[in-house]
Amino acid sequence: MNRIFCIVGKSCSGKDTLYTCILERYPELVPVILHTTRPMRPGEAEGQTYHFVTEEQLRRYEAEGRVLEKRVYHTTQGPWTYFTLRFELNADRLLITTLEGAQALMDCYGPQQVRIVYLHVDDRTRLLRYIDRESRQARPDYAEVCRRFLADQEDFSQERLARFPNLYPIDTGAGIEECLEQWATLYRGE
Repeated sequence: MNRIFCIVGKSCSGKDTLYTCILERYPELVPVILHTTRPMRPGEAEGQTYHFVTEEQLRRYEAEGRVLEKRVYHTTQGPWTYFTLRFELNADRLLITTLEGAQALMDCYGPQQVRIVYLHVDDRTRLLRYIDRESRQARPDYAEVCRRFLADQEDFSQERLARFPNLYPIDTGAGIEECLEQWATLYRGE
């Protein structure tokens, strides 16, 4: 049975770091690359973190019935859309998504196929990581940092998390090796 492993968590909880390390250690996993209409950040490359598309391309995918789920964030720089295209479940897959994205995957492929890995860390650590990351941008937008930090508190409230009884939590404050050990328990233990 092929599975879909969804990494979810608040901004700067360590999703990209763990995702990259997992793919390096488990080359049999096939990444699911999400699409976005937001501009590419320095250090990002097309087809690695995201597929960067225009609004017109998004509309074309929607007309073709290929969009599995999408969400629009009303940022300080305007609306940005993130979305997942349908894919064949012909191998174990790994992606970074949201709780809503994970739900859409369960609705499409079945809940038995989907594993939700919830990354969390204390708010202080996460905020410091976020400010550090933003300070490295060409034009830091600290208002957006504040907006996303507060939005994450709601998006990952205890009430919302409780809707997903099969969450597999990993505390990323414990260090990457400990996180990878916890990941291995989930991945190999089934």
